[in-house]
Amino acid sequence: MAFAPKPERLEARVTSEQKELIERAADLEGRTLTDFLVVSAATAAKKVIQEHEILMLTAQSRSVFLAALQSPPEPNAKLRELARSNRR
Repeated sequence: MAFAPKPERLEARVTSEQKELIERAADLEGRTLTDFLVVSAATAAKKVIQEHEILMLTAQSRSVFLAALQSPPEPNAKLRELARSNRR
């Protein structure tokens, strides 16, 4: 399988204990240190992004949210003023 060239580079300073731990984990999975680090970091990054971007609601909160979307309240004076100031 051919791999695309990787033009970007990341560097990190770690303790000798951290390096040994990461090398051991990479060896256990039969992967290079670089591959292990890149895949692990990408997996962790996706998880963090998902945790911050996906909104989890209870059944009750979901019902309230959907009701507000289906029947939004009329805008009050402050909201109308804000809309006018944003158009300028």
